[in-house]
Amino acid sequence: MLGLKLPTDPRWANIAETNIEEILTDHAWCEQKAATNAITIIINNSELPDLVTDLLTLAKEELDHFEQVHNVIKRMGFVLGRERKDNYVNELAKFMQKGGSRNSSLIDRLLFSAMIEARSCERFRVLSQNLKDKELAQFYHELMISEAGHYTMFIGYARKYTTSMNVDRRWSEWLHYEASIMENYGKQESIHG
Repeated sequence: MLGLKLPTDPRWANIAETNIEEILTDHAWCEQKAATNAITIIINNSELPDLVTDLLTLAKEELDHFEQVHNVIKRMGFVLGRERKDNYVNELAKFMQKGGSRNSSLIDRLLFSAMIEARSCERFRVLSQNLKDKELAQFYHELMISEAGHYTMFIGYARKYTTSMNVDRRWSEWLHYEASIMENYGKQESIHG
């Protein structure tokens, strides 16, 4: 379903598990950034009522996920650390088309968002299948399902609102680009690292 070209090595979950406090802090901030991304899309496309409605729901859900992760952090006796820079997302952002029409900018932003949700979904699956802490594994299984829905929504809106871009071709380009940068990831205690 996700079409990712380079799957995460399941051993990444072992790296994450060696410093679960770090992975949880990074994850919490990823959820906050996802909410911010949804709000940014709303601000730039307020004339699309169905997109605004669904992204408002998504932004609330992402903030709810932030709260859920924060609650796990507290339950485990940890403290939410400072926000982390997400090098993976920053590298993805470089692939977004610059200039062009307002519509092509929207479509590429939706595909960029879908790409992040797809990789997050895949990473949550790896965690859900490989963490020794069964409660935490179940938590990631539930979030995996949610991320899959977000991915589907972003792709659906890209297809719905495109006026000139071949969404399937551009999505294929995104998948290949993402695979090329993922070769450098999977070695750190972060959701995308």
